[in-house]
Amino acid sequence: MRSIQKSQSKAQGGKLEKIKAIGARFVLLRPAGYPLKSAFQEHPVVADPRLFQRYAQEQWYGEKLYSGCYLFDSRLYPDYAFQVVRVHPRSSVMGAQTTVKVEQKEKQRNIVSYDVRFEDIVGQETAKRKVKIVQKFLADPESFGRWAPKNILFYGLSGTGKTMVAKALSVETGVPMLAVKSTSLIGEFVGEGSRQIHSLYEKAEQMAPCIIFIDELDAIALDRRYQDLRGDVSEIVNSLLTEMDGISHRKGVCTIAATNQIEVLDASVRSRFEEEIEFKLPDAPERLILLEKNAASIPVPMEGVNLKEIARRTEGFSGRDLVEKVLKAALHHAIMDDAAISQKHLEDAVSGARKHYPQAPKEMFS
Repeated sequence: MRSIQKSQSKAQGGKLEKIKAIGARFVLLRPAGYPLKSAFQEHPVVADPRLFQRYAQEQWYGEKLYSGCYLFDSRLYPDYAFQVVRVHPRSSVMGAQTTVKVEQKEKQRNIVSYDVRFEDIVGQETAKRKVKIVQKFLADPESFGRWAPKNILFYGLSGTGKTMVAKALSVETGVPMLAVKSTSLIGEFVGEGSRQIHSLYEKAEQMAPCIIFIDELDAIALDRRYQDLRGDVSEIVNSLLTEMDGISHRKGVCTIAATNQIEVLDASVRSRFEEEIEFKLPDAPERLILLEKNAASIPVPMEGVNLKEIARRTEGFSGRDLVEKVLKAALHHAIMDDAAISQKHLEDAVSGARKHYPQAPKEMFS
């Protein structure tokens, strides 16, 4: 068994004596991850065990090994940790002849956790018809080649079903979806936002075919006339545009972005989208269906209610408004009254919801 002279030394009788350590014959490592967690961190995969063994021997040569200790990468993936699971002999050091093995995790299946399908979505027939383009592409990305629908923009008022349609698309195709809020891409330090976007697309490419869903795009991609209102995020926008332009040519990745305010998007960003899909507010028949479907699962009985009348009175309400501001508000008041949900509870909820939508000053958009 080969001994290794460490650079460390200890005092003995006024003299310095070099410490000799035993080189490990075998060490088993387990990927432990980073000390700090981020949704878009890249995690290394051992592509060639023999190359990794040489990589480990050189990088951690002379490092003391014992069960439970950590070895940190300082080259390709700085600060990524490997935990020592087993070493023989015990308390030996990494040597040039040490056999290095890494535990192989079972490949995680891309399990889609959403439970919504297109048939569950009321209205938005045009949007559902248009996303068939993406559905067809994700079923067979290779056949599309340069005709692949890479970037799709969903736009419309809040609560009209943009996120729901994206989730349904993920479920119907059996393809994973990485959903992020645009504001979560803004880093605290220079370059951090750019790295997060790159990592997001790297992860999507590894999971391909895959959908990237970026919500509230307008929060980072405002028209340059409004830049001073939110600070400078040009670094993030430029990185996003680079990925959307397909310079890295990420096969099987489709970007879907959503915005409530398409009119304030930066022109350079908007021009990258091959298809813009509008999400409209529900009409009276659709509002009635939404009210009836959601009322069926409400935990308090309804007595003497006329949902058709409520649907007629809620023009301009989104599907979310009908659930959160009408049905849920009526439910809460009925519980406080220790009574069944009545027509008055629903009408009061509609009136209360309208009070939360004051008219914007006329000069705001002049």
